[in-house]
Amino acid sequence: MTIHTTLSKPLCHPDESSALMEFKQSFKTNRAAFHCVYTKVESWSLDGHGDCCSWDGVECSEATGHVTSLDLSHSCLFGTLSSNTSLFRLLHLESLNLASNDFNSSSIPYGFGNLSRLQYLNLSGLNMLGKVPLDISRLSKLVSLDLNLGWDLETSPDIDPSSGLEMPNIENFVQNLTMLRELDLSFIDMSSPFPHVLANFSSLKSLKLFSCQLHGEFPVSIFQLPNLEALDISGNFNLSGYIPDLHWGNPLKSLSLRETNFSGEIPISIGNLVFLNELSIEMCNFSSSLPTSMGNLSQLTYMDLSYNKFHGQIPAFFANLTRLSYLSLEYNNFSSGIGHWFVNLVKLTHLKLAGCQLSGPITSSFENLTRLISLELCHNNLQGEIPYSLWELKDLEILDLSQNNLSGTVDLYKLKKLQILGLSFNNISFFSKAEINATLPKLSTLYLDSCNLHEFPKFLSYLSILGWINLSYNKIGGSIPMWMWNGSRESLRYVDLSHNLLTGFGNNHTSLPLPELAYLDISSNRLKIELPSPPPSMAYYNISNNFLFGEIQSICSGRSLIAVDLFNNSLNGTIPSCVGNINTLSVLNIGKNKLEGMIPCAYPKGCVLKIIDLTENQLQGPIPRSLANCKMLEYLNLAHNQILDGFPLWLSELTELKAIILKSNKFHGPIEAYRSRFNFSNVHIMDLSYNSFSGELPSKLLQSFHSMRAIVSQDQLEYMYSGAEINSSSIYLGKDVEYEMELMNKGIEREYPKVPFALMQIDVSNNKFEGHIPDLIGDLKSLVFLNLSNNALTGSIPPSLANLTFLESLDLSRNKLSGEIPQELAQLTFLSSFNISDNQLSGRIPQGSQFNTFAIDSFAMNEGLCGSPLPKKCTTFGDNLPLPPSPQEVIGEESQFNLDWKFVLIGIVVGFLIGVVLGNLIIDEKSRWFLHYSARMAKKWKRSGRN
Repeated sequence: MTIHTTLSKPLCHPDESSALMEFKQSFKTNRAAFHCVYTKVESWSLDGHGDCCSWDGVECSEATGHVTSLDLSHSCLFGTLSSNTSLFRLLHLESLNLASNDFNSSSIPYGFGNLSRLQYLNLSGLNMLGKVPLDISRLSKLVSLDLNLGWDLETSPDIDPSSGLEMPNIENFVQNLTMLRELDLSFIDMSSPFPHVLANFSSLKSLKLFSCQLHGEFPVSIFQLPNLEALDISGNFNLSGYIPDLHWGNPLKSLSLRETNFSGEIPISIGNLVFLNELSIEMCNFSSSLPTSMGNLSQLTYMDLSYNKFHGQIPAFFANLTRLSYLSLEYNNFSSGIGHWFVNLVKLTHLKLAGCQLSGPITSSFENLTRLISLELCHNNLQGEIPYSLWELKDLEILDLSQNNLSGTVDLYKLKKLQILGLSFNNISFFSKAEINATLPKLSTLYLDSCNLHEFPKFLSYLSILGWINLSYNKIGGSIPMWMWNGSRESLRYVDLSHNLLTGFGNNHTSLPLPELAYLDISSNRLKIELPSPPPSMAYYNISNNFLFGEIQSICSGRSLIAVDLFNNSLNGTIPSCVGNINTLSVLNIGKNKLEGMIPCAYPKGCVLKIIDLTENQLQGPIPRSLANCKMLEYLNLAHNQILDGFPLWLSELTELKAIILKSNKFHGPIEAYRSRFNFSNVHIMDLSYNSFSGELPSKLLQSFHSMRAIVSQDQLEYMYSGAEINSSSIYLGKDVEYEMELMNKGIEREYPKVPFALMQIDVSNNKFEGHIPDLIGDLKSLVFLNLSNNALTGSIPPSLANLTFLESLDLSRNKLSGEIPQELAQLTFLSSFNISDNQLSGRIPQGSQFNTFAIDSFAMNEGLCGSPLPKKCTTFGDNLPLPPSPQEVIGEESQFNLDWKFVLIGIVVGFLIGVVLGNLIIDEKSRWFLHYSARMAKKWKRSGRN
């Protein structure tokens, strides 16, 4: 009798297959969002193949049949992982990978601690929020933990990659996970010092804490972990540290410190990291020269040292790094020519030397770098001819030679893979061929600004996917040819033709046949046409500084407009009411035209306008009250019109306002009533000059300028801008619209293409204000320009003006001010323009500091003033004591002593007191003369009294 035995694998346990099916049913699959073709859970079924151990992504123990591994990464799952998920019933799991699915911003549930056998846990890229549950830290058998929230944007481009996970105390979280070999907690908000406890994790091979808001000092001992192969602490901007000078006994292969606050020198011992294949330390604060020992890093394939402070020549040792495929030295302080050190780096695909202070010619050594995909040499001081060898690099996708001083003929026709070309700020011409209709099929971005071009390059008409072109600051004249758009009509989104000599559009077109165009700048040309209609996709529309004529109704077709700049043309008619209804419009600049009528009244709630510039037109009527709906308004310029209105008190509701310019209109009446309340806390510039405002200077208005009270650093070269980034659904420009304005500066109308953030100005000149200058104006400590001239102000100059320590210009001229100039004003060391002419001031002009630089005109028409720079000398010493003339001046010149009787009386009294004091002294010759002089004055006073 023969007995047959068959050893068969046990089937999976029913309770576990049931738990898996329950998990499958709790999620949907979203193939469209993830661009996936197949999901693993589709093969799961209890019918036919009911054995879950045969399902995709599931592995079981051959001995027990229990599910030990579940890999559902990239399975297009969409849904919520709840705290009662059936996964927590798979108690024999040793490996769980749910990476790159969409868990719909749910939180990581408490319960993973029940899976006590877990060694591998991957919850990366799951779109989850909240705090990382502490029970995960109980999984003491973990050797790999990945909670990285970074998304794979190629497989899931529609998911927001921003982190929503927090781990308030990483030190407590990791202290029990001592068996970890791989730890990735990137993008989790820790907001804590770096966890020093990790220095005890001797098994760690990979440590990644990218962008975790870590701060403090990075422990050097981490570099000494014996098994560490990969260290990535990038993106922790406030994490300080340095690369230590160690023996480096570990097998480190990848080191990434980019975008941290690491500093210091690169130690010589770094050359001992002979296994290193990736070094990324860009955007730190490293300095000094590079050690030659880096030439020993022969395994390097990727090295990025950009945006540091390295200096000296680019070392020749780079020639030893023959495995390099990516090398970036951008934006350091190297001082040398390009040289030939890269001639042997034949594996290079990316070479980035932008902003390295390189000079001299481009060598022909590039002919060996036949694998180059990206070559960036922009922002240097390179000169001479562009070598022909560059046009032989047939794999180039990016070539940027901008911002140099190169010249020569550009021959692009072999660069079939070229996508981005930058030649700006060079002196070039283009090689022409008869057959060019097949060239540059992939070129999408073209920078040719400031290239001394005199015509549009012919090859433009054959570009089929061009999306971005900049031809500004050239010498291109004539009409814009329609053939330019032939190939790229459907793809062009950005066009900059500004600062040329263009006169119109070919074939007299006034519309742009570019349906996807989002950015158009044709400013500063010679266009003599009617305003072209912007396509519906247009976001930024700038045709300023031309000779446009006709009305501006056509802008109403731009339903996506964010910024409209038609400044300085000859446009006429009225402002169309649609400007208030374009709900995306943030910037409206139609100043310096011939527009008339009233400002449109239709500004609905939700208006997002930030800049309104209507200066130098012929607008009439009041300011529309509906502008109060534009709560984001920051800049309002209505200067040089014929607006008839009182002061718009309701502007105080617009708390974001930084500049209010109403000068040269017909505003009238008092600004401040008894119950007036103002809130202009963000205002930097208030210009109400050349109107008919009356009443006292508005103290409550001045008190509300809180920004002027705070000390603003005058050293920072920051400029005011609207914050109106020009974005659209089809293009991101990241372009901030800056303020432009004309302001009275030191008596001269000056144009500001950019307005410094620290510029604080009040100008209420040429009105009908009266009364005293309020002392509280001295609280506006950041004021730079103050102009109260040509009013009817009375009283004295308040000494509190000496508190305005940043004041550069003070104009109080053409008023009725009296009293003395406060001596404290001599402390204003920045004061370079000072005018108090045409008042009723008296006394001594302050001396010293800036006052010694002011001309006579600053003090003219004040009969009582004396002292330099006026020819009239002061006749007092001390405070009020008369200074006697010499005896020679007395004899024969009695007419000089026809003094006012009050001053004579003071002189007699003072003289009497001095006489009493001197009575007990020996009277010398000068004393006798003084008594004689006093007696003569007394007699003269008596005679004048009788008369």
